[in-house]
Amino acid sequence: MDTTGIPHRPGRLPVAGDLLGANPRTPLQDTVRLGKRLGPIFSRKFFDIEVVLVSGVGLVTELNDETKFGKHVGMGVENLRALGGDGLFTAHTHEPNWRLAHDVLQPAFSAEAMRRYHPVMLEAARELVAAWDAASGPVDVSADMTRLTLETIGRAGFGYRFGSFERAEPHPFVTAMIRALRYAQLQNAKLPFVRRAFAGSAAQNRADIATMTNLVDEVIAGRRRGGEESRDLLGLMLTEGHPVTGERLDPVNIRNQAITFVVAGHETTSGALSFALYYLTRHPELLAKARAEVDAVWGGREPAFSDVAKLRYVRRVLDEAMRLWPTAPGYSRQAREDVVLGGKYRMRKGDWVVVPLPLLHRDPAVWADPEVFDPDRFEPAAVKKRPAQAYKPFGTGERACIGRQFALHEAVLALGTVLQRYDFDVDPQYELKIVESLTLKPSGFTLWPRVRTPAGNVGALR
Repeated sequence: MDTTGIPHRPGRLPVAGDLLGANPRTPLQDTVRLGKRLGPIFSRKFFDIEVVLVSGVGLVTELNDETKFGKHVGMGVENLRALGGDGLFTAHTHEPNWRLAHDVLQPAFSAEAMRRYHPVMLEAARELVAAWDAASGPVDVSADMTRLTLETIGRAGFGYRFGSFERAEPHPFVTAMIRALRYAQLQNAKLPFVRRAFAGSAAQNRADIATMTNLVDEVIAGRRRGGEESRDLLGLMLTEGHPVTGERLDPVNIRNQAITFVVAGHETTSGALSFALYYLTRHPELLAKARAEVDAVWGGREPAFSDVAKLRYVRRVLDEAMRLWPTAPGYSRQAREDVVLGGKYRMRKGDWVVVPLPLLHRDPAVWADPEVFDPDRFEPAAVKKRPAQAYKPFGTGERACIGRQFALHEAVLALGTVLQRYDFDVDPQYELKIVESLTLKPSGFTLWPRVRTPAGNVGALR
């Protein structure tokens, strides 16, 4: 892409580019700080790699036109192909398995499927409640939300229990996954000592990928041996063909899809829940409003499937948390043809740019007081007045997240559950710190959960 006239950080060096002052642990947060000064379009350059970033809603609206642009798999996402192969997230759109898997797996996220998953989600929520009831001190919110969402996708999607709440340490799959994601994220670092210091070794990465693939292979083999029929994700991949052609997924792709869903299906949702709890506990009046809705709608009973969608304010809390810190923090768009973006920036076919969502979601042309946490931004009337492309936490177009409804049902259910049962004490000294990998999460965020008294809802999930 011709970057002439595109703003960049002052003081760019001839060879190293914008290396000075860059933190390999926080590339997104660095980008957000820079973009607030330079946006709505700017570039970052490190040695021979220059990346154009677009965050203004007008330009993003053009980029989200599926007739002119499509998903670009590159940089960090390309590096993840060592782990996810041609799974739905890392596949190139032109690869046959992307369309095949997408069409085969659509029924796994239908309304009927969501009703089947609801009891599994409740079961995992009960385990979270049991762990928090038994806690004698503060709980690590991000760690416990990761346990919750890992159990949910493992059981709902694959009939596999990770035993997350029964372990003092994370499941080996999770430990391997965290290292593998960090390794992939830092492979574009040009300085070898940076990769060694922060990403680990290639040998460790191969061992981590082997740990993950071996577990998935064992789960798949167990399902094949058992022969039981199930309409979960794994069952569909093993037994169903394309609805039109009848073509089936090959064994390697089934493994790739399984790893993709386990990784992406819990990392993003756990982060969204953690950020929502962070902001609610820093705004007691908003927490009280969300809890009042849960009490009014659910009362003292365990929620039925239809009760989850009735928590409209709780859903707005999650939407606003994902506005400020979308846990899948960006996507790339590639030109399908020669175009002039914004009537000014020339892109040849195949050129690509990155959309950093925390900046799009803070575009001052759309969002008043963008740093303020305000769930009422997502009242229906406010949403209708906003440009449709101003909020994209699940991506865009045909490559948007296929599991969006699963994630939202799970997140609203989980957040409603903890609001129903607990009051919270907070650490007044804590300041939000964000850890970056494939996703974003609060780091070091703890709460002291106290079972509410008196409360007619205390026994709802026991």
